[in-house]
This record gives sequence, structure tokens and C-alpha cells, in this order.
Amino acid sequence: MSHGKEPESLKDVVGGIEGLGEEKKDVTLGDALDAFGHRSFSPLLIVLPLVELSPLGGIPGFPTVLAIIISLIALQLLMGRGHVWLPDFVQSRSVDGKKLAKAMSKLNRTAEWIDRRIGDRLDWMLNNPWPKLAALLILMLCLSVPPLEFIPFASSVPMLAVACVGLALLVRDGLLLLLAMIAGGGSMVFAIVTMLSGSASG
Repeated sequence: MSHGKEPESLKDVVGGIEGLGEEKKDVTLGDALDAFGHRSFSPLLIVLPLVELSPLGGIPGFPTVLAIIISLIALQLLMGRGHVWLPDFVQSRSVDGKKLAKAMSKLNRTAEWIDRRIGDRLDWMLNNPWPKLAALLILMLCLSVPPLEFIPFASSVPMLAVACVGLALLVRDGLLLLLAMIAGGGSMVFAIVTMLSGSASG
């Protein structure tokens, strides 16, 4: 994928990030913005959760940092901005290129399998207010990430829901967006029950 070209499939997103990891020693968020184009909200809503779902997500505090960045992106989507803006200190956040490329390479087959099974469905779900409601849901999911970090792998549940919403917006699949929002609601229930269980046991 050439720099600045907006991706059209999950494989484009995964391949684009894998390529960045192979090209650079350290890959910054700014690099991803340059690769996908500053108008591309959905690729970042896919890539950042996928990074959390990789072994990199096991680094203490890393899921919370990703959740904060995703919140900034979702807030701009909710406000109807035409392009993604992130502060320089956020764009300069980086991860090891080799580790990132390795993590993305494992997702290539999965990305191809998913791409073959999604497409243009329920177009009305892509009109407002649904995308804005999806952005609001993402914000709520991100709020659940910091407390879930104290429970192994629990923060991956809301992040997976965020990635599904981002994918639905990328490929313009209204049915997938509907299912992703339902899954997101389920993730919120999971987060609440998990946090209440943790506080009760404590």
C-alpha cells in the first residue's frame, strides 16, 4: 500500500502496518497516519486495538495508553471532523518495528478470511446517527480499559469490540457495524461484571 492511500480492506490495513514494521526500526503513530492518510479514522480504530491484542498488549500500562489515543480519535469522529488530528507527543509514540511486523504477519491469513466474508450490507446503518453512536460506544469501551488492565487479558475484550467497529466503518458494512455495536454492548456488560467481581473479591 502506498503512503497516503486509504485502505479498502482489513488486509490492506494489516499489510500496511506490517510493511512499516519491516521498513522502520521504530514505528510511530505518525508513521501510520502518513501511511493511511489523515482522513482515515477507521484504519486507526483497527490498528490500535490489534496492537493491544498482540503480545505488545502485555506491557503494563500499554493498553491504557492505547485506550487514551483511541478515545481522542473516537471523539473527533463523534464531532464530525473531516480528518484525524493528534498532538505531536502522541504521534511520536512508537513501538518496535520488528515486533510489530511479526505480530501483523500472523494476522494476514485471518484478514484475508474476514475480507472474503464482509461487504456492502445494511447501508442505512452507515448514515447518521449510527456512526456517531458507534463513536460514543468506543469512548465508553475505552473508559473500561484501565481498570480491566489489572485482570489478565480482560482489556482485550473491549479492544476487540473497538476493532470490529473500525472494520465495519472501513469496509462500509452496516450489518457488521450493527453486530459490532451489539458486541460492544456485551463488552461493556463484561467489563462492569468483571470490575464488580474484582472489587467484591478484594
